[in-house]
Amino acid sequence: MTLTEDRSATEARHAMIVSQLRTSGVNEPWVLTAMARVARENFVPAAMRDAAYIDRAIALENGRFLAAPLVHGKILAEAAPTQDDKVLLVGEANGYLAALLRPLAGSLTVVDPAEAAALAGEGGYSLVVIDGAIEELPAALAAQVVDGGRVVTGLVVRGVTRLASGVKAAGTVSLLPLIEMGIPVLPEFAAPKHWSF
Repeated sequence: MTLTEDRSATEARHAMIVSQLRTSGVNEPWVLTAMARVARENFVPAAMRDAAYIDRAIALENGRFLAAPLVHGKILAEAAPTQDDKVLLVGEANGYLAALLRPLAGSLTVVDPAEAAALAGEGGYSLVVIDGAIEELPAALAAQVVDGGRVVTGLVVRGVTRLASGVKAAGTVSLLPLIEMGIPVLPEFAAPKHWSF
């Protein structure tokens, strides 16, 4: 990377913070610091590096999408991870959200969406973050959360994606939709189809 490219990326990152995050209510200093520190351009295909900071999702080479910066800013703010948290991220182990979460959490385990529904046993996680929108939370994944633990995810509600969060109580996680956002959908979490008459 040349000095000019490096300066351009730094300026684009600053513009993302000022014009996308701050204007949309993401003002927590620790969120802004985390997103200023991680070079988003390193998590997109080479051909898309110049567009790494646009305010929409970017297609990745593996068929998945990198959500818009605002989505990750809102996820971080809602999750509010601390050094006391044992965090499970459903997403890319070497992805952007993992890079944002890793220094903020006490520990971070990452599992691919294709494997998340088949997790066995209780994982003892105080925070589960899903990098994408789901139609339903599988019981196997809910079982990974301790009572009182939090879940932050995208949620598909009647075809519309929303940021959602919930707390596990009495063995159950109830997700509350918070704000409508364009969050990439994870097909692995589609709800079973039922016949209707």
